[in-house]
Amino acid sequence: MDIKTEVVICLGSSCFAQGNKATLRVIEKYIKENNLHEKVFFHGGHCFGKCTEGPVIKIDEPIYTGVTETSIVNILNSKFKKVLSP
Repeated sequence: MDIKTEVVICLGSSCFAQGNKATLRVIEKYIKENNLHEKVFFHGGHCFGKCTEGPVIKIDEPIYTGVTETSIVNILNSKFKKVLSP
C-alpha cells in the first residue's frame, strides 16, 4: 500500500478569515487537475498554534505559514514535482 501525502488546511476562524477559504478551492482544483486523489489525503484541521502567521497549511510534517492562493501552487508544485514529471 502506498503512503499518501497528508495535506492539512487549517479551518480555524483566523486562517479562514485570512484566506484559507480561497486556498481550499485552489488545493482541491490542483489535486483534481493533476490526478493526485490516490496520492494525497487532503483534509481540514484546526489550529496549529500559528494563528498570527496564518493562513496555515501542513504538508506531511512541514507547516507553511502566510499561504496565499499563489504561494500554495508553488508549494504543491515543489512537493509533487517528482510525481508530476512525465
